[in-house]
Amino acid sequence: MKIVVLMKQVPNTTEMLIDAKTGTLIRTGVDSIMNPDDTSALEAALKIKDANGAQVIVITMGPPQAAGMLRECYGRGVDHALLISDAAFAGADTWATSNTLAAAIKNVNPDLIFAGRQAIDGDTAQVGPQVAERLNIPQVTYVSKIVEVAKDHIIVKKHYEDFDETLKVSFPCLLTTLEQLDHLRFMNVTEAWGSFDKPIETVNNQVLQLKPSDIGLKGSPTQVRKTFTRPVSSEVKLIHGGSEEAIRAILSTLAPYIH
Repeated sequence: MKIVVLMKQVPNTTEMLIDAKTGTLIRTGVDSIMNPDDTSALEAALKIKDANGAQVIVITMGPPQAAGMLRECYGRGVDHALLISDAAFAGADTWATSNTLAAAIKNVNPDLIFAGRQAIDGDTAQVGPQVAERLNIPQVTYVSKIVEVAKDHIIVKKHYEDFDETLKVSFPCLLTTLEQLDHLRFMNVTEAWGSFDKPIETVNNQVLQLKPSDIGLKGSPTQVRKTFTRPVSSEVKLIHGGSEEAIRAILSTLAPYIH
């Protein structure tokens, strides 16, 4: 079995600056981490490898420094790492990103694809499903448990807000995982030491041969028209009196916003 895990290196902060001209995140000077939801996807793939002898391939799309994250993946037992990196891919929204990822995945031809539910720097939860659609394969999102892995299918639990659903999916397919699915294992000393000698395959658009109109900022139909910082007010209004006075004051304050 061949498993692809889609991972993303994200800024380790919730206070990101935005380029007012392009509407894209300013990542310079910000520490990066593995996207939390993606770590559960990686652990799920590694556990299948432990039990069934699968080959695990991690694919990420990002700048050259994302290679550091891929070496961390090698240290946890990944078999191959692929970095999709090209200035032409910069500024991509989910549409252009999924188009690029799908093109790279086609060259790998996996049986199973894992992706985290969403990335903390975008929170769209769109890339995984869009990749599945572009590859024309079945998908299950919000996976909270791997129930069974067979030769030609996988059985998983999909989590909703108030119930779970058990689904059987034939290979090839794509699953997006919740962070609570599993905790990523620590790096193995031997694997971590050897990770610096393992190759990281770099793929650019000379390899993928995608049209400029389908990738990067030019291929992104989602455009940020304006960005601004929301003002934070520290004004406090104290309400004196009993519960009835407090209720009347609250209702009076909320009245303009209730339709």
